[in-house]
Amino acid sequence: MSGMNMADLFGKVAEMQKHMASAQENLGRIRVTADAGGGMVKVTATGTMRIVAIELERDLVDADDMEMLQDLIIAGVNKALEAATKAAQEQMRSAAGSMLPPGLDLTKLGI
Repeated sequence: MSGMNMADLFGKVAEMQKHMASAQENLGRIRVTADAGGGMVKVTATGTMRIVAIELERDLVDADDMEMLQDLIIAGVNKALEAATKAAQEQMRSAAGSMLPPGLDLTKLGI
């Protein structure tokens, strides 16, 4: 660590923490929507993995076939959470990338 004093190091760490906190905050604003059953079920999730909306086609609701409805809701939720996970990873990768030296590739580390 020649050339970098402790104050510089702590300053960089504090800056990185601020950047990551901002990125986490932005995750709550991300909205992704996925559908199942050819659009009969639509599920919206945030980048923080919270389901915020489920829309069902009226024709889908059949008291005699609740199992199909349940399966489609589960499929829609899973698709929405997968999309939200990808969006969150992109957001965090972008935030981390802006703080790293040019050319440093973190994708092999799962970031």
